[in-house]
Amino acid sequence: MQKSQIEAIDSTGASWWQRLHYAITPQIMPRFIGLSFYRLDINFRESAVIGIVGAGGIGATLNTAIERYEYDSAGAILILIILIVMLCEYASGYLRKAVS
Repeated sequence: MQKSQIEAIDSTGASWWQRLHYAITPQIMPRFIGLSFYRLDINFRESAVIGIVGAGGIGATLNTAIERYEYDSAGAILILIILIVMLCEYASGYLRKAVS
């Protein structure tokens, strides 16, 4: 975080809320949005792995398809997981560019 922006806002006599809104928030929002989408991506991937070992969710559906030798369904589930992860990555990059 750049101290110069905070000092510039302080020198105008801004209140604490104005300092937060105009100096601090614009600096942290791109990182906050990027980390939020990154964490969402990690949670989605972990849910698939945890489901394979027996906790349910997306991974359980994938595991069931593999156990039943339904490789077309398993392939479709894997493609869906990959597409969702790629969509999250694209959305994260787009939002980070839009915010900064």
